[in-house]
Amino acid sequence: MKRGYLSEYFEGVAAKRLSAVEADETCSNQHEYNATKKMLEFIGRPAEPTRLPTRFLYLADDDPEPIIEDAFLTLYDSRKDQLHRSAEYRFYFPTTTVSLNAAEGDLLVIAKRRDGGLLVVIAENGSSVSRQIEWLFGFTELAHPGFSVKSELETEQDRIEFASRFILESIGIEVETSAETYLDTMLEKFEGKFPTTREFSAYARSTLNDVNPREDQDLVLMAWMEREEILFRTLERFLIADRLSKGFGGDIDAGVDVDGFLSYSLSVQNRRKSRVGLALENHLEVLFAQCGIQYTRTAITENKAKPDFIFPGVSAYHNPTFNPLRLTMLGVKSTCKDRWRQVLSEADRIDHKHLLTLETSISVHQTDEMKAKALQLVLPRGLHETYTPQQQAWLMDISSFSALVRERQDA
Repeated sequence: MKRGYLSEYFEGVAAKRLSAVEADETCSNQHEYNATKKMLEFIGRPAEPTRLPTRFLYLADDDPEPIIEDAFLTLYDSRKDQLHRSAEYRFYFPTTTVSLNAAEGDLLVIAKRRDGGLLVVIAENGSSVSRQIEWLFGFTELAHPGFSVKSELETEQDRIEFASRFILESIGIEVETSAETYLDTMLEKFEGKFPTTREFSAYARSTLNDVNPREDQDLVLMAWMEREEILFRTLERFLIADRLSKGFGGDIDAGVDVDGFLSYSLSVQNRRKSRVGLALENHLEVLFAQCGIQYTRTAITENKAKPDFIFPGVSAYHNPTFNPLRLTMLGVKSTCKDRWRQVLSEADRIDHKHLLTLETSISVHQTDEMKAKALQLVLPRGLHETYTPQQQAWLMDISSFSALVRERQDA
């Protein structure tokens, strides 16, 4: 096991595309996956049928949250009583909400966690989330019918970084990151509570003095985002532990303040969801300013729409004599899902719009639709490798986007 790599959380992982008999109960009621020898190396070869605690997940781009169900996979040797034949192990899976959503061609991942339990992930065929999970575990080609297996999870590709951390958390793996050397400073500076997102973003940037946005904007943005994420998790872990240690007791007669606990839990979740997108906008704003780019953040356009950035500014946008070909709009979404369509109606004067995201491996179907809608996707250069070669030829990085805006600004 190596900290900071996939091996910290998994002993091994296997993936395949579901066949009709594995996914469709009208084709077969066997409820089985065939195990391979390589899978058994990290899962084991039990002499008797063994029930393995398993968390099942189903993911699709249209679902805001995964479908999750805890049950068991049963591993057994289907030839146990056939002494003249070699062992043939199979996984028996029960009917769950996850299995009922599965379809032929969906991605199936079976992973053994470090705590001994199994994780079964089924992701909709052709979806962005399916491609993200393939990229996370390094499965580039799953054309053959059997499982592809990885038990070596400590290569450079398996290092857990900003993008992979968010994919892991989408499948329920809480990634531990911390920068304890900054904790005392943060507690003193922010008086033992969470600051505003602008304040925290500024503090995160202040801890990285050796980066220059004018030299490599793509690298700098990811460095700022990575640092803020680690610092936030460090502060959050301490403050949550401190709050939980105080308990949620109400009056003696009332007992535990359940509503208070639920309210606090919800506030933690909401803060996590909103913070990343705001942090991304905060860092982009500083990056543009330091590169001499003129902009307006959250300007108001037609029908009270509020695009994240208008270049060179909202006054130019509302000036009917200003050449619309010199205007640029940038929407910013840390993750897209189907929300990318929102930016299409946010600036009517600008025909060709731009959208910056940190989402990896968006499906070809989605990017083709973006092209058809005259929406250019912008990502930090380091995330381009998660896309297909054809998609990469179309993607724009942040440095190229900034150069385009500067060219229009100076025209």
